[in-house]
Amino acid sequence: MAKVKMSKKSTKIDMTAMCDVAFLLLSFFVMTSTAKVPEPLPVDTPASSRETKLPETDLVTITVGKEKVFFGMVGQDVRANALGKIAEKYKLSFTEEETKRFSLIDGFGVSAGSLKGLISLKSDERNKDGVQSGIPYDSIDNQLREWILAARFATKELHQKELKVAIKGDAKEEYPTIKKVIDILQDQNVNKFFLVTGLRTEDF
Repeated sequence: MAKVKMSKKSTKIDMTAMCDVAFLLLSFFVMTSTAKVPEPLPVDTPASSRETKLPETDLVTITVGKEKVFFGMVGQDVRANALGKIAEKYKLSFTEEETKRFSLIDGFGVSAGSLKGLISLKSDERNKDGVQSGIPYDSIDNQLREWILAARFATKELHQKELKVAIKGDAKEEYPTIKKVIDILQDQNVNKFFLVTGLRTEDF
C-alpha cells in the first residue's frame, strides 16, 4: 500500500504587521511626548499624597533652593513682553535677536544687569553650576517683585487672563527664604498659588 505523504507547512511567521504596529506606536510616543528641559536650579521637592496638575498656560514658576530664587514663565510671547518691561524699568536695551533668544529660555536666575551675558550663552553653558547666582529678592534690590509684576502685566495684555503662580521649593530649604517669596506675592495681592511637590510613595 502506498504511503500517504503529509504536506509540510512552513513554520515561518510573518512579522511585518507586528513591526509596523511597533513602529507606529514608537512614532506616536516620540511625537506626543515632551522632552524634560534641564533645570538651572534642580531642587528636591517635598513629598505629598495629593496630585494636582499645574496649568499649561499663563503660569510662572518660582524655584527656591540654596537661598537662591529662579524665575520661569510659560509662553514665548509672555517672556518677550516681560523682558521689554524689565528693560524699561532698569534702563536696559535688548536687540530683536536677544529678545527672541530670551523667549526660548524656560527659567533663569540672574540680575537684570546680567541678562545680556546669560542670553549670549548656549543652553548647556547656561545651566552649568555657578553660572546663575539667582534673582535678587531683598528689600534693597527686589528684582523678583519686578519680574512678577512684568509677567502679570504681560499675561493680562496678551491673553486677558490673570497670571497663576507656582512655588517650587527644595525640601531642605530654610523657611525664611520661602516666606520672603510668599510676602512678595502677598504684597501684590497674590494670595493663591500652587506649591509644587513630589508624589509621596507607600514607604512614607
